Amino acid sequence: MIVVDTHIIIWDALKPEMLSKNAKNAIKKANKNDGIIISDISLWEIAMLIKKNRLEINVPHLEFMELVKSSNNYIIQSINPEIADISVNLSSEINADPADRIICATSIFKDIPLITADKNLLKSSLVKTIW
Repeated sequence: MIVVDTHIIIWDALKPEMLSKNAKNAIKKANKNDGIIISDISLWEIAMLIKKNRLEINVPHLEFMELVKSSNNYIIQSINPEIADISVNLSSEINADPADRIICATSIFKDIPLITADKNLLKSSLVKTIW
C-alpha cells in the first residue's frame, strides 16, 4: 500500500512518462496488492486545477475522476481527526500548503510511503517517500 501525491495521480493518468521507474514499480505493486491511497484533498486539488485551466482534459471533471478512480486500485482516504491533527502539527520542514500537509499527514497516519516528486517532501525526514 502507498499514498500518492496529487501530481502523481495526474501523471499516472495523463503523462506516465513523467513518473520515475521507482514510482511506476511501486504503483504497479500496490495496484496488484492492497491498493493506492488518495487523500480526498487531491480530488479538490484536481477540480481546482481544471477550474483554473491549469489542467486541460477533454471530458467533464466528474467523468475524468471516475475514469481515474477506475484505472487503478485507488482507495480514497478522508481527512479524519488524526490526519487533521498530524497536518497542523507538522514542523516547518513541510511547506505551508494545506494540501501537501494533509497528503503528508495521511502517509504518516497510515505509516506507508508517499510517492511524490515534490522536492520539499522528498528531503523531509518526517515522511517516507518514493521517487
